Amino acid sequence: MDPNDNLSYLLYHTANIMYRQCDQVLQERLGIGMSQFKILMILQQHDNIQQRTLADCLGQTEASVSRQTKLMVEKGMLAVKVNPENRREHVTKPTAKGIKIATAAAETLRAYNAPALEQFKGKQREQFVEMLRHVHQFYCADGKPFAINHQQFNKK
Repeated sequence: MDPNDNLSYLLYHTANIMYRQCDQVLQERLGIGMSQFKILMILQQHDNIQQRTLADCLGQTEASVSRQTKLMVEKGMLAVKVNPENRREHVTKPTAKGIKIATAAAETLRAYNAPALEQFKGKQREQFVEMLRHVHQFYCADGKPFAINHQQFNKK
């Protein structure tokens, strides 16, 4: 069987290669990786997210998120403060520097990936994105293994 005829293989392989290339581009241009970019992106959009939830959302371990968070605090991209309402809880937020880097990273990835998406014109691009959203929703549906409830992140 030709792997190029297997949809699961194509999706997984494309996503994996794309992730690795984007990680390299961000490392070279901005000194951050995809893991740090994803953390910044989620924290920028959602207040008071717990580390466990963040790790689940990103498909990473809590230890990995903790390690990346610590590095970003040291680089001045994140600030961690004690929640005044619950002293055992820490609130992590992007700093102005972190927001600036996240914005630059999003633009860097948009420009890097543009040639691949330029293959699709107008309506085709809209349909492609819509199809990816449907596939994503299928795999993230309640009850699916490793699924994430994205609705909890839409509350700000």
